[in-house]
Amino acid sequence: MKHFVKFFVITILLFTSINANAEQKVVVIDMKYILNSSKAGKGAQDFLKKTFKDNQSKFEKEEKKLKEDEKDLLGQKTTISKEDYKKKSDVLRSKVLKYQSDRRSVLDDITKKRAKARELLLDKIDPILNSYITENGISVVIDKKYTAGGAANIDITETIVEKLNKELPSLNLK
Repeated sequence: MKHFVKFFVITILLFTSINANAEQKVVVIDMKYILNSSKAGKGAQDFLKKTFKDNQSKFEKEEKKLKEDEKDLLGQKTTISKEDYKKKSDVLRSKVLKYQSDRRSVLDDITKKRAKARELLLDKIDPILNSYITENGISVVIDKKYTAGGAANIDITETIVEKLNKELPSLNLK
C-alpha cells in the first residue's frame, strides 16, 4: 500500500508538470534582423553610413593638405631662420591637433547618433512586442542568437518587423 501511494503521488506530479509545460508557448525573435531590416533601421543605417563617408572624404582631403604643408615646411627648413621654422611648425602642429580633435568629435557624434537610433528602435519595439505577446498568449520570447534551433513556425521576427514598419516608418537623426 505504501508503494502504491508513492507511485500515485509521483504519477500525479509528473502529469501536472507535463500539463503545465504543454500550455506554455515559446517563440524566438531575431532582434539584430529587426534592427537592421526594418524601414527605420535601414534608413538610420543609410544616413549614418552617408554621414561617415562624407566626413571621411572631407578629412582625407584635409589630411593630404596637412601632409603637403609638412613637406613644404621640411623643404624650407634650411632656407628659413630657426625662429620662423619654429613658428611655422607650431602653427602646423596646432592645425594637426585641430584636425584630430575635429575628426574624433565627428566620429563620437556618429557613434552617439547610432546609439540613439538603436535606443529609439528598441523603445518602439518593446510595446509592439508586449502587445503581440498578450494577444497570442505567449509565455516566453527568446532572442534567436541564444537558441540552437527550433521549428520555423515559432519565429515571430517578420511579424514584428511588419508591425514596426507600420508604426515607425523612419527615424529623424539629423
